[in-house]
Amino acid sequence: MAEGEGKQEPPEEEGNRKVENAVMLGFFAVLVVAGIWLLGTMADVRKVQDCAAQGRRNCGTIEVPAR
Repeated sequence: MAEGEGKQEPPEEEGNRKVENAVMLGFFAVLVVAGIWLLGTMADVRKVQDCAAQGRRNCGTIEVPAR
């Protein structure tokens, strides 16, 4: 294989790479936060369904207003 025969891709610009990494980090952070929120919501729904399955009548959450 002689010199110059292999295809070489031009190096990426360092600034462009940093922006792409920052965008990906933000995307994954949002994904993790959404997953945590979803798990919490699913746990709350499961508790209410378990309560209702036991035949209880007061399964809803009662929010007390602040004084």
